[in-house]
Amino acid sequence: MTLITNIEDLRVLAKKRVPRMFYEYADAGSWTESTYRANEADFQRILLRQRVAVDIGARSTRTQMLGQDVAMPVAIAPTGLTGMQHADGEILAARAAKAFGIPFTLSTVSICSIEDVAEATDGHPFWFQLYVMRDRAFVERLMARAHAANCTALVLTLDLQISGQRHKDLRNGLSAPPRLTLPNLLNMASKPRWCAGMLGTKRRSFGNIVGHVEGVETMSSLADWTAQQYDPTLNWQDVAWIRKQWPGKLILKGIQDVDDAKLAADSGADALIVSNHGGRQLDGAPSSIRALPRIAEAVGHRIEVHMDGGIRSGQDVLKALALGAKGTFIGRAMLYGLGAMGEAGVTRALQLIHKELDLTMAFCGRTDVRTVDRSILLDEPAPSPGFPMF
Repeated sequence: MTLITNIEDLRVLAKKRVPRMFYEYADAGSWTESTYRANEADFQRILLRQRVAVDIGARSTRTQMLGQDVAMPVAIAPTGLTGMQHADGEILAARAAKAFGIPFTLSTVSICSIEDVAEATDGHPFWFQLYVMRDRAFVERLMARAHAANCTALVLTLDLQISGQRHKDLRNGLSAPPRLTLPNLLNMASKPRWCAGMLGTKRRSFGNIVGHVEGVETMSSLADWTAQQYDPTLNWQDVAWIRKQWPGKLILKGIQDVDDAKLAADSGADALIVSNHGGRQLDGAPSSIRALPRIAEAVGHRIEVHMDGGIRSGQDVLKALALGAKGTFIGRAMLYGLGAMGEAGVTRALQLIHKELDLTMAFCGRTDVRTVDRSILLDEPAPSPGFPMF
């Protein structure tokens, strides 16, 4: 059995087991991928203060995100096509999150539907991520379905009015439906675990869309519909409309700028997520961890600030908390675990992050994750050829 000691071990195993087009859909950014790389690399420049002779015998990573008790300040981020990393992927990730005691967020463009996840988790509360489509009636129906399925928070993504150019997806022919070229078919055939899983499930399309939109019953009709549905006119009036429509907690995802953060705080949303869409939209934008401190300082007293992008360890979680986040989201770390070992892999990813968070907190002389602040960090960033982080 493969020894898994960190998230990188899961990534390497996932790369072996998941077809190239789907692995690279998850593990890639837009254009030159500079922002995608910076999301992870900028965490390494933040230095921690080690403290000694502090009583760290009793420690707790428990806290709250949006008033919900969580085993650690980590939620599973919404990721598209999760069910193509592993058969029934969204269901497996939701089960792992439920067992661990953290929130799971389902994407609009998931393979398993809202109802699939609700049924598989026995009605356990989860969060739902919404893309605003031109078809506002469909958006209303999505929100109603999410509310009926016991989704307690809506994560509204604001940074995908148009899609960034992702070169690897273009080269791999990733589309709806995928282009089954000879290289792609040969690559899939070299992944017998993945193929067996996909043959054993009925969920191979966008479960929240196919069958829920008039005229969209097949993958080919889905392609035509999705090509014209992302709405470049999305604006703050739409956010206000969704705030009126949605009865639960509202989270705004994709905030990178202080001015936008202030508008988010004014909107009546309950939380915002500092995020650059995993480096998959504007290449050349700052990493999420670089954008976080200014946003947290500007609006953290008015709205709950979360952070997403580049987290690969519990140390990264701790650094984000120190710089003002009240919670964090993991996307790729979860997908690596899922692609590597299914539900057990997601659980392993959560275990690794939790252990690293607990140990690093102890080394920094803290026993309660709720007391973590900037004092656990050294003032200066590690040497870098780039410009200072703070």
